[in-house]
Formats: sequence, structure tokens, C-alpha cells
Amino acid sequence: MTSLLSTPTHANDHFQITFAPLNLAQIYSLAEDPGNGAIAIMSGTVRNHTAGKAVLSLEYQAYEPMALKVFQSIATEIRQRWPQVNRIVIHHRTGHLKIGEISVLVAVGYPHRSEAFQACQYAIDTLKHNAPIWKKEHWADGSSSWVNIGACEQENSDPTQPR
Repeated sequence: MTSLLSTPTHANDHFQITFAPLNLAQIYSLAEDPGNGAIAIMSGTVRNHTAGKAVLSLEYQAYEPMALKVFQSIATEIRQRWPQVNRIVIHHRTGHLKIGEISVLVAVGYPHRSEAFQACQYAIDTLKHNAPIWKKEHWADGSSSWVNIGACEQENSDPTQPR
């Protein structure tokens, strides 16, 4: 299994695009720092439906060098907005994923929980809108379709409605 790592602009950050399953414990350990009061983690998983339509699995593809640059850009922006951030970790899977598998993990270590949550949400929202990552949804009826992951958020932008 191959994986593409980037050299982050900040020594405490870690970015990866990989075919290998993502490991929540590994992401947590990469985000640990003695100055953290909180580590906020967002784990995106493959669900069994989209817009009321049954999904069997997903397939992710990425333009990896550009996606890693986007991850680095996100980290730079986070460090500008929340200068006390200690660690930023962004890992994304590619390949075929089954229901329940983790597709993306974002972790932010920060001295305070409120800012950790804010920075983590900013990271995943910006990733979804800017990273060149696409998913192919394999439907229960045998059909499939490719979408940019950013389009999925725009599809249901009402926060009061379930996704």
C-alpha cells in the first residue's frame, strides 16, 4: 500500500494521503503536545446513505501533490487565525472504502478546547471545499457517480437537517 506524505512547513504538523486504513490512535498521538489543553479530532466515516439513497461503498481519488499543498495551506491559515495551536494533523484515504471505514481524520492540538474545536472545524470545512479529492458513490441500485467532496456539503447546507 502506498502513501504520500508531505513535509509540513511547521515541524509539529503531519499531512498524509494514503490507501492504508486510517488509525485514530496514531492521529491522536501525532497531535499530542505538553502544551495542549485539548485535542479536537474530526473523523469522517463512510455512511450507508446520501440524500436518502442507499450507499454500498465509496471510492476516493485525489490529486495527491496538490491536496497535500492544500493541507499545508490550511495549517498555515489555522496558525494565523489561532497562533497558539500546537499541532495540526490531516490524513485522508484514497481507494475503495466500505461502510463504517474512516475516510478522513483531522486533529488539532491547542491550549484551550474552544479554539481547538474552531480550528478543527475550519480545517475540515476548508479541506472539503478546496482539496482536489473526489469520491465515487456506489449505490445499492447498482449505479455509481463521482462527486467532488466539497459538493457534498453544498448539497445539504442547512445545519438543522440531518446529513
